[in-house]
Amino acid sequence: MNKDVIKVFIGYDSVESVAWHVMAHSIFTQSTRPVAIIPVYLGNLRGIYSREKNPKQSNEFSFTRFLVPYLSDYDGYAIFFDCDMMLRTDINEIFKVIDEQPDKALYCVQHDYTPRDEIKFLNTVQYQYPRKNWSSVVLWNCAHPSNKVVTPEMVNTASAMELHRFLWLKDEEIGDLNVRWNWLVGEYDDPPADVNNVHWTVGGPYFHEYSEVDFSNEWFDKRDKTFFVKQKEE
Repeated sequence: MNKDVIKVFIGYDSVESVAWHVMAHSIFTQSTRPVAIIPVYLGNLRGIYSREKNPKQSNEFSFTRFLVPYLSDYDGYAIFFDCDMMLRTDINEIFKVIDEQPDKALYCVQHDYTPRDEIKFLNTVQYQYPRKNWSSVVLWNCAHPSNKVVTPEMVNTASAMELHRFLWLKDEEIGDLNVRWNWLVGEYDDPPADVNNVHWTVGGPYFHEYSEVDFSNEWFDKRDKTFFVKQKEE
């Protein structure tokens, strides 16, 4: 793939399909570079991913997200996003962190928080653990030597702790993205005007009970544009 093309992987979950499509639309309509948007979808990963579903998984891509370096042939940079998000800026801006913090294996927002709720969307349990939500937005340096160990075999067998906490890496190999790239609605108050990426980790506006959460009006506007079709005038 041409190096000018931004590789973007978005986790796909069948219980919130609309979220994936609106997130994808929010990315390519604002990007100043061509983007290749790839769903991380279980149905496409037969023969690669064979892990049994863990009852603690809150979505279908809890572990498949870590296949991004492998799916990128351990080459170049790639970005992973959860689907319950909405980009509000040019995705190309995220790459500035590479010049600011060169030679990292990956970059993420290093959240340090305790979830406010015990239950989130669809009565899913909200588990607490160190480095929670670090893996929900990841800018991967797929060619970094330390990421060569992240093979399908590892993704199929490693513990949730090892994967979600990036324990195959030294702490100094993990770059730090600004929190604006993974703003946790319902966990953080008073969002700044320049939030880059909204994350409805507790529940997005596409669920009735969360229809009035922060940034919901923007999401509904993007949803309407995503599914717009011009009709013939009578």
